[in-house]
Amino acid sequence: MEGANKMAHSEVHYFQSYNHHGIHEEMLKDEVRTNTYKNAIYQNAHLFKDKVVLDVGCGTGILSMFAVKAGAKQVIGVDMSTIIEKAREIVAVNGMSDKITLIQGKMEEITLPVDKVDIIISEWMGYFLLYESMLDTVLWARDRYLVPGGLIFPDKAHIYMAAIEDGDYKDEKIGFWNNVYGFNYTPMQKVALAEPLVDTVELKAVVTKPSLAYSIDLYTVKVEDLSFSVPFTLECERNDYIHAFISWFDIEFSKCHKPVKFSTGPHAKYTHWKQTVFYISDYLICNKGETISGQISSKPTERNPRDLDVVVSYQFEAQDPTRSRGETLSYKMC
Repeated sequence: MEGANKMAHSEVHYFQSYNHHGIHEEMLKDEVRTNTYKNAIYQNAHLFKDKVVLDVGCGTGILSMFAVKAGAKQVIGVDMSTIIEKAREIVAVNGMSDKITLIQGKMEEITLPVDKVDIIISEWMGYFLLYESMLDTVLWARDRYLVPGGLIFPDKAHIYMAAIEDGDYKDEKIGFWNNVYGFNYTPMQKVALAEPLVDTVELKAVVTKPSLAYSIDLYTVKVEDLSFSVPFTLECERNDYIHAFISWFDIEFSKCHKPVKFSTGPHAKYTHWKQTVFYISDYLICNKGETISGQISSKPTERNPRDLDVVVSYQFEAQDPTRSRGETLSYKMC
């Protein structure tokens, strides 16, 4: 019972965080995110014309209004947080109250005013794609409400890995604990290493070619598939040091007349998801052409299914055996 209470409390905290306007401002100002959804919907108005659309986690209602503009007959937006009260006002001042129905509540617990929907739209992605994501809720809605042959916007996601040189920042974040006002604080290094960093990584810091680690197809993926353990192989593109692995994701709207996509990688335009940095305990010295073989595992924590336990293991076989090394590192995203 105590565990259940902790989970309920964590989930309430998650949804309450979306009550604040600041997080919605950040998402709306993310032009890559918002314009990609807008283009995917507007450029495919033929898919939305006269359709019933479900917006899972509708927030301020921007995707719902895009769908109406594209010709949807009816849009139902669902959100757990109180921001939906503002969404109702926004929908009203834009003259769309007759087309958009907004329901506050947990998707799995409410009843929609329709038996089935033709299209599900959702901006469900979190940091590292799955941290604090709503994908499990989207999949529940898919299985319960989407008509056979119905569409999901977006419908594909891909997680990538690479390795970076980040000595200065790592020393600032991890090395700081070696001497704190004359005291040895190294026990704190383990805590610092176990917390992935969400930050913007400059492309010039990337030492390896990227590796596709995991792909998700929203039409077929199951909730249990969101716990995964997959290999990756990274090829070094220059002689350099490696201090961390990074991860990012790409998103696709593959059912569009012309596929629409965006990336959250260091090579692409800024998004609020940035990249996720996993520091290793020491550093590697790599030469061009050498490879790092690794495995990345991710699963929801027992305490809160929106938090993640992530494990990265790697083995670096250098041309010079004195530079070879490997380890397994555990991280918590919570």
